[in-house]
Amino acid sequence: MATSADKYIVSRPLYSEDGFLEVHEKVHRRHKSTLDHVIQFFMSDSKRVKNAALSLLPFISWMKIYRIKEWLLGDIVSGISTGLVAILQGLAYSLLASLPAWYGLYAAFFPVIIYFFLGTSRHISVGAFPVLSLMVGSVVTRLVPDEGLIPPVNITGFEGLTIGEQRAIVSASLTFLVGIFQLAMGLLQVGFIAIYLSDTLVSGFTTAAAVHILVSQLKFVLGLQVPGFTGPFAIINILQRVFSQISSTNLHDLVTAIVVMVVVFIVKELNERFRSKLPVPIPIEVIMTIIACGVSYAFNFKENHNVDVVGKIPNTFEAPVAPNLQIFQETAMDAFPIAIVGFAVAFAVAKVYAVKHDYVIDGNQELIAFGASNIFGGAFKSLAASTALSRSAVQESTGGKTQIAGALSAIIVLAVTLAIGFLLEPLPKSVLGAVVIVNLKGMLMQVCEVPYLWRKDRPDCFVWILTCVASIFLGLDLGLAVGLGVELIVVVFRTQFPRCSVLANFTGTDIYRDRKDYINLYEPEGVKIFRMPSPIFFANIDFFRGKLIDAVGFNPLRILRKRNKALRKIRKLIKNGELPFTTKTSNDTSYFHTEDSEDDGNMEDLDQPVDFSDLPIQVNWRSELPANITVPPVDIHSLVLDFSAVSFIDISAMKGLKTALKEFIRVDVAVYIVACDPYIIEKLKSCRFFDDEIRTSIFFLTLHDAMLHILEVNPPLSVCEKVYNKHGNLLNGNSSLRSRDIHNQRPETRF
Repeated sequence: MATSADKYIVSRPLYSEDGFLEVHEKVHRRHKSTLDHVIQFFMSDSKRVKNAALSLLPFISWMKIYRIKEWLLGDIVSGISTGLVAILQGLAYSLLASLPAWYGLYAAFFPVIIYFFLGTSRHISVGAFPVLSLMVGSVVTRLVPDEGLIPPVNITGFEGLTIGEQRAIVSASLTFLVGIFQLAMGLLQVGFIAIYLSDTLVSGFTTAAAVHILVSQLKFVLGLQVPGFTGPFAIINILQRVFSQISSTNLHDLVTAIVVMVVVFIVKELNERFRSKLPVPIPIEVIMTIIACGVSYAFNFKENHNVDVVGKIPNTFEAPVAPNLQIFQETAMDAFPIAIVGFAVAFAVAKVYAVKHDYVIDGNQELIAFGASNIFGGAFKSLAASTALSRSAVQESTGGKTQIAGALSAIIVLAVTLAIGFLLEPLPKSVLGAVVIVNLKGMLMQVCEVPYLWRKDRPDCFVWILTCVASIFLGLDLGLAVGLGVELIVVVFRTQFPRCSVLANFTGTDIYRDRKDYINLYEPEGVKIFRMPSPIFFANIDFFRGKLIDAVGFNPLRILRKRNKALRKIRKLIKNGELPFTTKTSNDTSYFHTEDSEDDGNMEDLDQPVDFSDLPIQVNWRSELPANITVPPVDIHSLVLDFSAVSFIDISAMKGLKTALKEFIRVDVAVYIVACDPYIIEKLKSCRFFDDEIRTSIFFLTLHDAMLHILEVNPPLSVCEKVYNKHGNLLNGNSSLRSRDIHNQRPETRF
């Protein structure tokens, strides 16, 4: 029960939209033209220049508030921890891109430096991301296949280069192009593009990517020689090759990988369980890497047991190179989805930490930051950069407060690359494969979302499943396109076929709800309240009209045509002298149905308003008609359309809506539109929606205002006032079709 303190009482006049504007004057604002916006864009002052500088160099803002005593130690610990993880992941993820291992280290250094100055997130760790590395790898192996396979194109400048060097150039040029796309989108202020990749689509896509990554690492874990495959059904070809060579598995690689996976998995679970008690997570991947390097060096795994190892790591960075324009032409269609996926994943992770730590990130600036990072990194043969979820979690959970932690991690990578990289040369690639597989747990476990989505939102579930399946079997690029297509279809389906409802009132309140969802609702006799919770546009206007006809229980156009055909027959009977009449028609005539096979004449005339001007009688359509003429009854006198959830109406829908309203008005059903957005009303006025039949007076401020108005115009009948014919049809229920003294009385309402 609601207490008196939980109630409110409002006393105000009954408002239509016109009445409200008469009482409350509207401010007439001058809207800026396109020219005004262009002029404003090129005008500048000191404040705007300052804001632009802070926007393009976000690190200035957080450096000004940096708390050295509180944040510096955490950033140092976080930077060291993240740097060690970044080294290992860089080596591992470069294998996904089919590149020599040390190019993954470049991705953990060059992009991080640029992001430090341009990025708006303080917590994400920039560098190699497994999904992006795999997408880059598919392009690399397509343009530079393994030895013995014929490349699809001959690229200028590849003469005399090894396969590894050729692939590095392809990867660098592709990364450069990805950066150009991202930078261009950022400068054009299209950061909103990330919203078109829903969480469901990203989840299904990354799960499929995890499956691809898992399959791609089998050859390292098992110690097999499997060529790279690209295109649709590549995953099936890889599995076929793996299983055909399964008897040649290198047991040393397999045992090493299993031991590493088991230990890393157990320790990571312990890190998660005792996260609150541990000052920093145990860097188990780094520990196992060091142990594996020592064991491999001590027992000479490469020579004695034919184990594939990382091999020589240069102790210097390679000189920057210009991108290859021919590769641009060959990879343009691949670079765009890589750019979108890389940004979308990084932005999603950045949003999580921005909300957690209460600061704002800018999508457009993030695009600029990643674009510049990838352009700079691509010049130095870096992999395409985004952010890895696990690495970002390490940076945040170990006390990182700002991107100083990211800069320190880059310094750690620099030190390892230039000074002690040779210590990683005996590291078995099976260890890197095992580390990659263990870190796939989070992405693979996303499959557990499917039962929940099936129970709560089946269209979203279909998006997840189809995106995942298509990405697995058709490849990540085509799979992403399929996912976007399915997502678009779902959006169209939701807006084109929304859940419409007929509303009724909770007695004694101004609250209206779907009459199917509650009991003891009050629905005034002769009134229908129809609600469509969707924009009305060209694709769903026919659906709107169909649902409206279903809600009222009759087709107004059919009624109108029946009435006009009846009038034609009455005119003919009067003209031939076969219909005597008085001022009051008889109610004793029996009914029979007028056949539709009669000559309809001009169908356009039948769709016009009923015209009694040339008749000496006024026909009451709810009473018995003379000469065995009948028309279907109309059981309502008022129709209310709730437009509170209608966000826009396009030109095509306006025409359909206008036609639908006129059809009801012409069969004596008063139409009211309530809670319509004022800007929609202004658009209707500017598009000449209103005429002699449809007036602005049909718009009411709220649904309750319209209902009170209807009950004033059409007071409810008492039982003794209701008159029925012999077929049980109410003859006088619609007060708008008859004259009654009660019109001058104010009714007692139930609202």
